[in-house]
Amino acid sequence: MKTKSIKYILAAGLVCCGLSTAMTSCNSVLDEQPRSNFDPSFFTTKSGIEGGLTSLYAHLRYFYGNGYYLNSLETGTDEYTWAQSADGNFKDADLSGVGQMVPTNSIAGGCWGAAFSNINTASGIIENGAAAGMDDALLAEAYFFRAFDYFILVQTYGGVPLDLGAGELKFNTSTIRTSVRNTVPEVYTKCIFPDLEKALADLPDNPRLTGTATKNLARLYLSKAYLTYAWWLENPNNIPTYPECSRDAGQASSYFQKAYDMAKAGIDNPGPYGLQPTFYDVNVATQDRNKEIMLYADHDEDEKFGNGGVGYGWGSGGSPENFAYWMETWNYTEMIAKDPDGNDINPVQREAVQGLGRPWTRMAPVADAFIKGGVWEDEVKGIDSRYDATFTLSYFTNWDKAGNPAAYVTGANGMQVKPGEIYFSWVPESEDANINYTGADGKLGFGEMPGRADFVVAVNHISRKKYPCNWKIGIYRTDNAGSLGSKVNGGSPRPWNIAKFSEFYLIAAEAAAKLGKNEDAKAMVNVLRERAGKQTYCVNARAPFAADHSTEMLAATPATITIDFILDERSREYWGEGYRWFDLVRTQKWAERAGVYHIAGDGYTDKDLQEFKRDIPVGYYLRPIPQGQIDGMEMSEDEKAAYQNPAYRN
Repeated sequence: MKTKSIKYILAAGLVCCGLSTAMTSCNSVLDEQPRSNFDPSFFTTKSGIEGGLTSLYAHLRYFYGNGYYLNSLETGTDEYTWAQSADGNFKDADLSGVGQMVPTNSIAGGCWGAAFSNINTASGIIENGAAAGMDDALLAEAYFFRAFDYFILVQTYGGVPLDLGAGELKFNTSTIRTSVRNTVPEVYTKCIFPDLEKALADLPDNPRLTGTATKNLARLYLSKAYLTYAWWLENPNNIPTYPECSRDAGQASSYFQKAYDMAKAGIDNPGPYGLQPTFYDVNVATQDRNKEIMLYADHDEDEKFGNGGVGYGWGSGGSPENFAYWMETWNYTEMIAKDPDGNDINPVQREAVQGLGRPWTRMAPVADAFIKGGVWEDEVKGIDSRYDATFTLSYFTNWDKAGNPAAYVTGANGMQVKPGEIYFSWVPESEDANINYTGADGKLGFGEMPGRADFVVAVNHISRKKYPCNWKIGIYRTDNAGSLGSKVNGGSPRPWNIAKFSEFYLIAAEAAAKLGKNEDAKAMVNVLRERAGKQTYCVNARAPFAADHSTEMLAATPATITIDFILDERSREYWGEGYRWFDLVRTQKWAERAGVYHIAGDGYTDKDLQEFKRDIPVGYYLRPIPQGQIDGMEMSEDEKAAYQNPAYRN
């Protein structure tokens, strides 16, 4: 990251709203500077305002890139389930009978404390910024982030408090131990919509620094908020809300239209943003902070500025570190091969490169996505480049980077596998009949195919122990110097992508489909599908690869664009990045699409798919309010009970 980009400093943690501090635990940076009262003059000085603005961006790192927050948005969906090494955090989220969703687990905490802390900071800037000499464009960044955080909160918990102790949307300077939740319509109409509209009016077209908010970023979130509120108003499956309030389904179409119009305006007025030429170009680490990424939780290899002083080499497993990629990575390092002298060797060792990195085996993709009828079924794999550029399907040997001079190891069919060659691969379901799983590698359950030196497993045998890793979010470092990397156990110094220009097309498509404008919906999804057919590099061959299946991709687009098809497209674009729970809850498809899933067992040799059923009651479409929030309130027990979302009350 260039030196002129935003620098994340410890001062970002100095401002914490009284509600959050009093009622839920703060992260370690905030706890280093505990404060129950805040001097209002903090935001009347230039340095105070600058520190506040910095914190608006720095706070993103306290949930984006956090593996437990990613778990809350992916495990239990039609993308992920718990993996072999999962603890209760992941089993609780799965809702398949191995855990329980309760107000004390990490799924409840999620973003609550970080969001409310930032909301109060934004309000302090908004109230005092003009007097401190802040211009409207800088003030607009605070409006954007206040709406941004409230939008996450209202999707997650339902109605949440607009009054943190000093009045609705007012900066609070002291600890408050009472709280009243506003309704969902109040949160949208009093804060999210007007704040984003204000941000849209005053933000610049181009970022003032690398990664700062712009006019088109406001359009993206305004279109997404309109879309989400339209679904909430329509409420096709009668999902309850809390606090209870009426909703006028007759207004839904007007908000779907607003969502479409705003998304289309974003496409037509891109500013500095746009689509990358291929899907690979969006996610390859060497092109981080590219024009398609509109907002990210930033990190870099300078630990002082890029990770809040937390060392990447050690790997704390906590915010602000970007460690989410660990969770979706199985323990590939347990592969064992024989060198020419008959010695055991790990052919694929832990390495700080995209697609490998530190394995934790906490989250496994469900097999349903990879088999017939799934979003990555064989008919998709052959023509959609997003499959290759989403998953690590080929595992290349790297023992030489650890200083081992072995010339080769013995691979499948007794053939030699040399340094830098593929030792293990995931292959399509259609290849399963050609695989011999007996006698190849009994420990890991690998198979062999005629003429191939790499061991293989077909994707219809994905298990809780071994599965394709999420290549997109993997670690990358520039300082490995030909070795495996000295900081291979740490978090990733890469930014965590939050908002992408591509989502304009899928928001517009979803809104158009709801409005009955099928041709418009088809035109929008086809922009991304046409790109997905083009490929210039193959991740799983680690080599340039020229292919153009765009015509086939367009021909495969169904004549009628349904919400289910759009959800499939959203999964192919944003698999494993933390979009999924919000998508399924917004469209009220969570129970329908994720209620049953299949995966093999938690042993290496387990290969037969088992069926699992999830219990997803309608009340779970809202997450529980964190218990720490409720316990800290000075209210009667009845009032505390009423504060909690109904599905989680004792």
